[in-house]
Amino acid sequence: MPDVIRERAGVPVLVCDPAGPQVATAQDALDLIGAAYIGAEVVAVPADRLDERFFSLDTRFAGEVMQKFRNYRMRLAVIGDISRHLAASSALRALVHESNRADHVWFLPDLDALDARLRGLPR
Repeated sequence: MPDVIRERAGVPVLVCDPAGPQVATAQDALDLIGAAYIGAEVVAVPADRLDERFFSLDTRFAGEVMQKFRNYRMRLAVIGDISRHLAASSALRALVHESNRADHVWFLPDLDALDARLRGLPR
């Protein structure tokens, strides 16, 4: 399945294919934003598509990717189990906690959790 824009809970979301290419550079993140710009408000990226550096905050890759999404006013949802990364980093746990309290970048276990989050957005 290719990356495809689907309506989820009334919101257009670019749902990224789990078997798609790795997001390993800032340009890869910009490519997703560009694909979403044709009508999506959220990009749902499987956690497994993110380069391992994303979860190691000392590389600053996560911050760079998240900033790209903020700059283009596009929401990012990282979908999937990141528990092994959370277990290894208190800084990542703090980032995930704070991100999930805001409305721009979310770390969610599955697309059902994304739907629940989207239903709570103001219209």
